[in-house]
Amino acid sequence: MMSIFSKIIAGEIPAHVVAESNEFLAFLDISPLAEGHVLVIPKKEVDYIFDLDDETYTGLHIFAKIVATALKKAIPCKKVGVAVIGLEVPHAHIHLIPMNRVDDMNFARPKLSFTQEELSATKEKIKAALRD
Repeated sequence: MMSIFSKIIAGEIPAHVVAESNEFLAFLDISPLAEGHVLVIPKKEVDYIFDLDDETYTGLHIFAKIVATALKKAIPCKKVGVAVIGLEVPHAHIHLIPMNRVDDMNFARPKLSFTQEELSATKEKIKAALRD
């Protein structure tokens, strides 16, 4: 099951990585709903989040919490929303989305577009918040 996420993990496709561990990766969504929209994935190739073994499932959520805490510091927002959709890419993943209103999490809304420079600047803000 080679997905676009597997190619990002392998370094075959570039990504704006904000955090990485041996088991997990967090990077900016290239079709975000908001500035700072991050995808958090296990490096293990599993399509459906509820098919992850318990250790990976809980580790993914703990890693997402760490990233979300930094994300909230880096991108001014009321809260960081969490969503698991799982239909667009066959690789388990969690969306972390800075939000100020409920409709900030509406996946039917048109996606935003940022330049590579803007994405890089956002990535650096989140990475700096992770170091704090």
